[in-house]
Amino acid sequence: MAEKWIYAFGAGKTEGSASMREQLGGKGANLAEMASLEIPVPPGFTLTTGCCVKYLGSNELPAGVWDDVLGQMKRLEEAMGARFGGDENPLLVSVRSGARDSMPGMMDTVLNLGLNDATVRALEKKSGNRRFAFDSYRRFIDMFGNVVLELDHHDFESLIEAMKNSRGVSSDVELSADDLAELTKQYDALVKEKTGAPFPQDPYEQLRLAIEAVFKSWNNDRAIAYRRLYSISHEWGTAVSVQCMVYGNMGEDCGTGVAFSRNPSTGEKALFGEILFNAQGEDVVAGIRTPEPIPSLKERMPECFAQFEDICTRLEDHYKDMQDMEFTIQNGRLFMLQTRSGKRTALAAVRIAVELVAEGRIDKETAITRVDADSLDQLLHPAIDTNGGFDVIATGLAASPGAAVGKAVFTAAAAVAQAESGEAVILVRRETSPEDILGMDVAKGILTARGGLTSHAAVVARQMGKCCVAGCSELDVQVDEKTFETNGHLIKEGDWISLNGNSGEVILGQAKLKQPEMSENFSTLMAWADDIRTLGVRANADTVADSEAALKYGCEGIGLCRTEHMFFEEGRIDYIRAMILAETEAGRREALSHLLPFQRSDFIGLFEVMGERPVTIRLLDPPLHEFLPKTLHDMEQVAGLLGMSVEGVRQATEFHEEQNPMLGHRGCRLVVTYPEICEMQARAIIEATCEMKKRGVSAFPEIMIPLTSGEAEWEYNRKLVADTAKEVMEEQGVEVRYLVGTMIEIPRACLRAAQIAESAEFFSFGTNDLTQMTYGLSRDDAGRFLPEYIEKNLIERDPFVAVDREGVGEMVEIGIERGRGARPNLEVGICGEHGGEPTSVEFCHLVKMDYVSCAPPRAPIARLAAAQATIAHGCYKTVEIL
Repeated sequence: MAEKWIYAFGAGKTEGSASMREQLGGKGANLAEMASLEIPVPPGFTLTTGCCVKYLGSNELPAGVWDDVLGQMKRLEEAMGARFGGDENPLLVSVRSGARDSMPGMMDTVLNLGLNDATVRALEKKSGNRRFAFDSYRRFIDMFGNVVLELDHHDFESLIEAMKNSRGVSSDVELSADDLAELTKQYDALVKEKTGAPFPQDPYEQLRLAIEAVFKSWNNDRAIAYRRLYSISHEWGTAVSVQCMVYGNMGEDCGTGVAFSRNPSTGEKALFGEILFNAQGEDVVAGIRTPEPIPSLKERMPECFAQFEDICTRLEDHYKDMQDMEFTIQNGRLFMLQTRSGKRTALAAVRIAVELVAEGRIDKETAITRVDADSLDQLLHPAIDTNGGFDVIATGLAASPGAAVGKAVFTAAAAVAQAESGEAVILVRRETSPEDILGMDVAKGILTARGGLTSHAAVVARQMGKCCVAGCSELDVQVDEKTFETNGHLIKEGDWISLNGNSGEVILGQAKLKQPEMSENFSTLMAWADDIRTLGVRANADTVADSEAALKYGCEGIGLCRTEHMFFEEGRIDYIRAMILAETEAGRREALSHLLPFQRSDFIGLFEVMGERPVTIRLLDPPLHEFLPKTLHDMEQVAGLLGMSVEGVRQATEFHEEQNPMLGHRGCRLVVTYPEICEMQARAIIEATCEMKKRGVSAFPEIMIPLTSGEAEWEYNRKLVADTAKEVMEEQGVEVRYLVGTMIEIPRACLRAAQIAESAEFFSFGTNDLTQMTYGLSRDDAGRFLPEYIEKNLIERDPFVAVDREGVGEMVEIGIERGRGARPNLEVGICGEHGGEPTSVEFCHLVKMDYVSCAPPRAPIARLAAAQATIAHGCYKTVEIL
């Protein structure tokens, strides 16, 4: 059976429905649905998205489509009692785009199609309104010229501006009929000058060219950019709806408007919108005139307003969601031109979802699916108040949401010093490293010139819940001079700047902030999500403050505690450096003995907050050189503290430097060389657990060995932990529960998962490093070229942002399948940055993980995404934790 390319709606023949969004696009499907509901909709027909894809592939309409278009136009002529191109009662149409997912304003539309030098006279005669006829004609030449003939809209605008100036008026509506008639001649002359041919006079030629142009607009720059931004497939294509024109610009009993059935900013249950009287639809969008609020329709045309209110209620009842509607009133008669689920803020989305449940229109599961999980970021961080003016001086990657205002500082030490003096600071670096942790901790926000969305700055900032703009390549950061330069602006230390972590904007001066609003509706929605989801949600947390934030955001434990961050605190860095620089095991153990009480105290602090919830503690992971001094000044300071020569410190630092430290001497490999490091950390964890047991709290540490690549290496590390734990419990006279497991972040570990799982009690997938090693990419450098891969459709999304299911995802699946094959009750989680990204959370549900772990402020996003995954794919039983 031949594929159907065209579906009619209205005038007694409606073939489509709201369920056909994939074929008819949102606009075409909803026009058909409204026609079926006998809501006043001008009749028309829709060419399918498949027709678009076919056209874009061959640059010609599929066979038979144009004949079908001619047949549909004949149907409209008969329904309207008019003739397309007729010289007495001309039929005019609009040609509009409509993708399956709403892409407002991204593709093209042509209105008033069918007008020419003859039909404009017929329209004038039929309407008795010369001004209306020529106003419609000049609009059509402008739109057609821009969309179809690819002329610059500003060339037409300059002509109308010149006309207004010559007539001494400021508004289009003040131009007379003769002025507009003259303007159409000028527009026609412009077309001839720019294209070498007069404006097309054949209405059917106009129609064919317009349909093809709107199909082509699927691939215009702004549409492509919008699809990338919102992860919409480039393969779908747009439908095109051809619809009989109705006019809001025929007089004072006419108008056009856009309205929402509820407030899209707040979610309040009240009509929200605007109307322009005696205008066409593009006037509202273009801002040519100032619209009036929708209640003014009640004053001017009470019967139309009452009808519109009734239709709004019917549509919301029918679609069971807030509607975004376009309408036109022609000579006091209301026509609906579009309805769709309205775009809304996260605040509005949550309120609308919860209130629709309260009203009995939807169930809780539907409410959960109505809120975009990622959008919850808007509710969880301060934001720039867009009502205040500000000067954007650069734009980078929106690495961690929220907003920050502070004085620029260029070192972690300066950040700490100024913060201690009560100053709000923003830490500006070329890139950050673990030694910047204290400066990052006290800063209001973090700005880097290098690095990507999973760089150190981005990862740590998200965990801390701090605003971060990363990879801002427009910055020339000069740390020694304490300045950065960008786009003609020189920012010195102490100058005020602001960051917008939601957009990546760097703003000059002190922008006005607005604080997040955590409503009762938000709490209600999250409680529903927790009741539904099967996937656990834990937090990446290294400090007591992080742990308290984790509970605030609804986490059920800690899935990743990075112990290396603890070593950078005051009074500790010298001991870790002494340990690294020691030439004997005895010297290393002496230094580590000073770190032991600090570590024990750290873990007691975490356990006090988390109680009996699981706390996954990763043993030391980064290479040792990250702890060593980098500058001569720092080397001199360390040499003085440790009683060494500066040359000795320099040589030791050079000795520990590596060509590729990410693949070097780190993680469990350090333990093979320096087992005393693992012994100290394991002792601190178990001593802290024993102390909590004596206090009546059964703390539950999960000790995680990082960077395992195979069973022999794993077993060597595991035995050190188990032997130390046994020794401590015998010393303390206390038995405590704990697990020993490993971070799976090397492809070889996925392949050897069965052998590792014979003694490993849990796996935690470190998908940041697993992505790097599976792809052979450096996450800090890939940001320079991955955008090009996305732009050229070589990859759909940055694999460091969302799990690459086809490659990295398969490695995860292999690891889980083989691991649980050897140990059915193996606990499995994820602790990379992917744990707070909704599509990655869905993947974790599909592969039957037990939990995801993410930065505390991302936890509500993970909780909601986990519930949405359960609704979409069903439940599964998680393993019983020992």
